[in-house]
Amino acid sequence: MKTTMLPEAPDAKSPAGADIRFLMDGPTGNMIHSTVPSQQINKAVVHATVSEFWYVLAGHGEIWRDNGVTSSIADLVPGVAIDIPVGTKFQYRNVADEDLKFICITMPPWTGDSEATYIEGVWQPTV
Repeated sequence: MKTTMLPEAPDAKSPAGADIRFLMDGPTGNMIHSTVPSQQINKAVVHATVSEFWYVLAGHGEIWRDNGVTSSIADLVPGVAIDIPVGTKFQYRNVADEDLKFICITMPPWTGDSEATYIEGVWQPTV
């Protein structure tokens, strides 16, 4: 059994460009806290083997997801939960003057930055 606290400073950057803080890891998945600064547009990516669940804590953003059948943009506001199934193209951005913060759970555990492949998204990245 583990108990952790949110680190004060980011541990790393996600391949897309968010500041991330490691919260929990285990044999079936990982949990991180992500922060996207005001007006930042992250890089578009697709994951090879990892699916994600997100839960938005603060701020206002948008996420584009494309699974090859459906392509859509959803609002990222406090209380919203989304999924990103393996193989789904996605890109997200902060559209507000405050940080966008969310919890991200990966399943299976994150394998490293080689998991993400950069693709063309719907917005021009700022990172």
